[in-house]
Amino acid sequence: MRKLYVIGIGAGDPDQVTVQAIKAMRQVEVFFVIGKGAEKRELVEVRTAILAAHVDRPYRTVEIADPPRDRAPADYQGVVEDWHERRSAVLEDAFAQVDGVGGILVWGDPSLYDSTLRMIERVLARGTVRFDYTVIPGVTSVQALAARHRMVLHGIGEPVHITTGRRLREEGLADAAVVMLDGDCSFTEVPGADVHIWWGAYLGMPDETLIEGPLREVEREIVDRRAGLRAEKGWIMDIYLLRRT
Repeated sequence: MRKLYVIGIGAGDPDQVTVQAIKAMRQVEVFFVIGKGAEKRELVEVRTAILAAHVDRPYRTVEIADPPRDRAPADYQGVVEDWHERRSAVLEDAFAQVDGVGGILVWGDPSLYDSTLRMIERVLARGTVRFDYTVIPGVTSVQALAARHRMVLHGIGEPVHITTGRRLREEGLADAAVVMLDGDCSFTEVPGADVHIWWGAYLGMPDETLIEGPLREVEREIVDRRAGLRAEKGWIMDIYLLRRT
């Protein structure tokens, strides 16, 4: 493979794909798609629809099975490192079969809670496959959440803190935080009656769901709605902002 494009495609809305991303996609001959199993087939289908809408030249896709990993490990760092290593090995094998321009479509933006760039660096470090690569930014779920709730993420002159559900449970909430990757509804463990939440699931997709209000008043509604959506679709992607008032 001579060249690889790592392309951010937004949080789910096909209209979030940028002109720069479309130009890059039209250079690609082979798209590599990491499958997440039958339950998350919809994520692959959204990528396929984006390609069909914006790419006007012949291309082919190579679907790669995502190696399994423990989702609740005692050694989180070690398990994720092992997963990245196995993922990069699978990608390396796929890259080696391509003589041309490749592309990977990344949900949201490659810079935020996505392992694609780390895996590509692992592949290049091994030296078996050599190629140049370019990163195209995309609209993040953080931006999509703020837009859909019509809000500013921070107060005047204040920082933006982006964290995970696991870290929120360990560190608690100071003033405000955008929380991603929270499969355990960690917001229910945040104490206080002065916390407000802006929550969103499937942002930019037909099943988009938004809930906002004082945390103690809406937390049970979010937990129940989230559980129902996950049971119905088999998967869920959600994000929220917590802020002390």
